Amino acid sequence: MIHTSCVSDVDIMSKRINIVLPENTIQTIDRMTKPGERSRFINQAVRHYVANRSAEALRARLEHTAVRDRDLDREIASEWFAVDQETWQQIEEVKPQRKPATRSGERYTSRRSIRR
Repeated sequence: MIHTSCVSDVDIMSKRINIVLPENTIQTIDRMTKPGERSRFINQAVRHYVANRSAEALRARLEHTAVRDRDLDREIASEWFAVDQETWQQIEEVKPQRKPATRSGERYTSRRSIRR
């Protein structure tokens, strides 16, 4: 069937294209739209897809989520701060203490310390 009616509500700079879609996709489009509004539906679907899948859209969603959750994130961080500090103190206490190197009686193994 050839589409000959004027497509309304589409930008003046629109261009007619031919595409091939599976029959079940066309049936879905026809179920979702009124007769003569396939182009508008496909245009809206493509715009929606791009808006939700593009890198910019992802970045915007992540930014929105970060702003939305910042208070919760700060609350969680403050609750765990004491536990974190305690754990680091325990780690520092367990580390063996190194003796500073002295020249009295210790043998140096570096080439610089061996004189010929």
